[in-house]
Amino acid sequence: MEEKRIYGYVRVSSTDQNEVRQMTAMSEVSVPPENIYIDKLSGKNFDRPQYEKMVRKLKAGDLLYILSIDRLGRNYEEIQNQWRIITKEKGTDICIIDMPLLDTRQGKDLMGTFIADLVLQILSFVAQNERENIKKRQAEGIAAAKARGVLFGRPVKDVPDNFEQLVKHWEKKELPIKEILRQCNMSEATFYRRLREHRLMKKN
Repeated sequence: MEEKRIYGYVRVSSTDQNEVRQMTAMSEVSVPPENIYIDKLSGKNFDRPQYEKMVRKLKAGDLLYILSIDRLGRNYEEIQNQWRIITKEKGTDICIIDMPLLDTRQGKDLMGTFIADLVLQILSFVAQNERENIKKRQAEGIAAAKARGVLFGRPVKDVPDNFEQLVKHWEKKELPIKEILRQCNMSEATFYRRLREHRLMKKN
């Protein structure tokens, strides 16, 4: 008989850096470290290579731990769909650590299944609603800041008055790049960007 495995899934994004809290929770329920799959999202996309790799390994009777239901998907429909794939298609049990009612090992009778499904739908809705509210508050905050004249993005670093002379010295190999960067107070990437802009201005 094949051994049943215990897995854990952790997902963090640029706006939600709670990896330590999730990893601590996995340790407390004794998930083997080699069976913990971690995805770090950029915030611009929802690619989850580690999650997909883990799902391919799941088998009937295995157990998957997730700290909270919103780790399973980014909206109501996706959470519901992933829950169905794991529990119905794969036959794997899921335990949502911070919501004990969402533990498919418990209450496998009709009433238990009904309660779990009801809780899942409510929490999926709450997760999507909260996500949309956060995005709305962020957009409103940015709009308000812009109205106050707040500038976003990296500040433009001005070139020194003698930039053209410094460039000429550098091109003639009279000054090393390190000295140029020091005098301009720039990184190498910024220097080359300003150099391209400077040459374009001269052409025009």
